[in-house]
Amino acid sequence: MTETAERDEANDEPLPLAGLKVLDISSFIAAPAAAVTLADFGADVIKIEPFAGDPHRNSYRNPGYPQSDRNFPWQLDGRHKRSIALDLKNDSARTILDRLLARADILIVNFPPPARERLRLRWEDVEPINPRLVYCSLTGYGETGPDRDRPGFDVSAYFGRSGILDAARYEDGPPGLSLPAQGDRATAMTLVAAILLGLRRRDQTGKGGWVGTSLYANGVWANGTSAAGALIGAQLPARHPPDRPRNALTNLYRTQDDRWLQLLVVRDDRLWEKFCAAIDRSDLAADPRFADRPQRRAHALDLAAELRSVFAARTYAEWECALEGTGIPFGVIGRLTDVIEDEQARHAGIFVDTTNPEIPRTVNNPIRLGFATPRPAGPPPAVGQHSEEILREAAFDEAEIEALKKSGALG
Repeated sequence: MTETAERDEANDEPLPLAGLKVLDISSFIAAPAAAVTLADFGADVIKIEPFAGDPHRNSYRNPGYPQSDRNFPWQLDGRHKRSIALDLKNDSARTILDRLLARADILIVNFPPPARERLRLRWEDVEPINPRLVYCSLTGYGETGPDRDRPGFDVSAYFGRSGILDAARYEDGPPGLSLPAQGDRATAMTLVAAILLGLRRRDQTGKGGWVGTSLYANGVWANGTSAAGALIGAQLPARHPPDRPRNALTNLYRTQDDRWLQLLVVRDDRLWEKFCAAIDRSDLAADPRFADRPQRRAHALDLAAELRSVFAARTYAEWECALEGTGIPFGVIGRLTDVIEDEQARHAGIFVDTTNPEIPRTVNNPIRLGFATPRPAGPPPAVGQHSEEILREAAFDEAEIEALKKSGALG
């Protein structure tokens, strides 16, 4: 790690996590994404991976991912990290791992509990080595219970088991679908928060400890409004498709250029007449079927039919011009091709440039600080690129490094 990498060049002060050492022994995808966020803000993240590399290095070949011959997922989740290749099943690798653990501030793991036990990577295994360590683990379903050992992916644990996919469907339709790693990236921010709480506790007591979360818990938290209702017997109403809405003023409408406008006139008791004027349909305000909120709900199908023809007559850009500044809540169902060129995304810092010519832009983490900006992202490391460098920092001499290579522990 260079001093430049640990400093915010704009403010000429250390990045907030500079000086922290993180061991990342994780894959797929929330835990590595949490480690990247720590690295963005100055932490020295050492990626411990097998000789063949973290399997996540090959995610871009998954047929469910956006198709490209460039490894954009690894740029996203591998940036800033240093890589050491270890065979954790080799007894000699434990000598390396124990010395790295003794120097670390944070350990991130997402192996299921039985694998952690076999590899001696539970909190009770590492606490004697470094009682100040913040030990962060991620599971699919939790650290205890009948499903503690079950592998979990975000599509199954975060979206499926939590009830999100069941709720995200139209009435009588199949469950909704998630896209790659959506729940993982949300869960990564929970892991970051848990780690920072662990560090704060260490500041207060001098002691490290276990922190963690599960994909399942994060999915239910994301679905928390509906889940809290279910706890008292409340049921989520079935979702009606756009051609049969309960409320025509909180509905989707297709525009002339085949975009979907999201209308969100929740306070129609106050905005109804203004809305009718904005869409050049003041006659609707005088229609007795739509005279007040109960009438508009009772005749929602009639009003939706009127609005479908209204919105189909102009492009989304024309509707944006007509509705902007009126106080009428609306939006577009964005396409990623829009998002990457969105001026608001640029102002919000959603995307960042990299120093990797193969992948010149990537997605920024969502945390914004008034006193620091994430450091520029270079190319992710090759497998074992920093193995010897990391061992020298841990006071291994050249003879020991050669012996570890010959033993098959070090790649």
